Amino acid sequence: MPTFALPVADPAFVRDPYPLLARLREETPVFFDPGMNRVVLTRHADISAVLRDRRFGRSALHRFSRDELGWPLPDPRQANFDAFNSNHLLDSEPPKHTRLRSLVGLAFTPRRVEALSERIEVILEAQLRDLGREGPFDLVEGYAEPLPVTVIAELLGVPHEHRARLRPWSASIVKLYEPAPTVADQDEAEQAVLDFSALLRELVAQRRARPQDDLITALVQAEEDGDRLTEQELIDTCILLLNAGHEASVNGLTAGVLALQRDRRHWEALVAQAYAPDSLTVFRRAVEELLRFDTPLPMFERIVLEPLTLHGAELKPGDRVSLLYASGNRDPGRFDAPDELRLDRDPNPHLTFGLGIHYCLGAPLARLELALSLRALCRALPDLRLVDPREPGQYTGGFVIRGLARLDVQAG
Repeated sequence: MPTFALPVADPAFVRDPYPLLARLREETPVFFDPGMNRVVLTRHADISAVLRDRRFGRSALHRFSRDELGWPLPDPRQANFDAFNSNHLLDSEPPKHTRLRSLVGLAFTPRRVEALSERIEVILEAQLRDLGREGPFDLVEGYAEPLPVTVIAELLGVPHEHRARLRPWSASIVKLYEPAPTVADQDEAEQAVLDFSALLRELVAQRRARPQDDLITALVQAEEDGDRLTEQELIDTCILLLNAGHEASVNGLTAGVLALQRDRRHWEALVAQAYAPDSLTVFRRAVEELLRFDTPLPMFERIVLEPLTLHGAELKPGDRVSLLYASGNRDPGRFDAPDELRLDRDPNPHLTFGLGIHYCLGAPLARLELALSLRALCRALPDLRLVDPREPGQYTGGFVIRGLARLDVQAG
């Protein structure tokens, strides 16, 4: 198997990974990355197959010990992060995954999500009321961040006075999903997990005493029904929802607006449809294409659970496989003219929310938030422009969770 080190820490690659991904997809679609110590897949068909194959999972410790897998001892500098990671939905496997997903999934049914539309539009109207009137502004902080944080916090039942801390805590925690976090990253993530847990433990105690109509109360009641949910699982699942509930939405919206602004024909086409009777359908389809075109979560991993052969490589339990969603989403073997932004692309089988049993639970909410946010922005600021098209934005530096740290725009 060919060997290649993906430059995940190179700012130039993070800013625009697509030329290199296209070359790899064509010339070296499967390779071993010695820096990350894993096999990497770049093509849509290979990624889709692994996502649906139960010989791969998000965890292996439900079947094997670290000694059996040949894994080192856990790093004590991130003990709290690792404990959090072992308890939540994303990194669990059946039967635990099935149990957690069945409980949390009740909050994300299509009917419940669609019922949030009116509340989301009220929040967006308030955000846009004064935006852009005093000159250029940062679209990330000024518009993209507040909505998903507010919505997921309201769903869970996190009081308003605590919400300003949620995004910084999340930003600290997700740094440890990158391939080579620093000691400083570990320290920040550890503190964020402790602070997050302390807040949620307090809220859980309050809901036991005074139940409310929110997801924390529902999970507390599930815990009290028997052994379906422990308090630590409850807390760690809530942390995950608060993290995952806005990372993709924030990064998806800002990357999407940047793509539209780079070729203003697309922006102007959406502006022209913003008040059409079927405008939400138009914007929903546009969101699917924007999520494909510039993937906010470019790389996920799976862990081998059984001995198998993958493209000639003999893999054993505990080996890791990286799935380059961003590459699969630009695969000409699956998409016609994949490097073109086509807002009416249909069908659009992108990989952004995954496939199989780990398909993103919050995908319906993220899709709704993105469609309503983009439509509201087109209605309120139809002449929105980049302040500097040559240097439009600054990226956070991460590749596993890739997003703009800021995007300077102006009205007119």
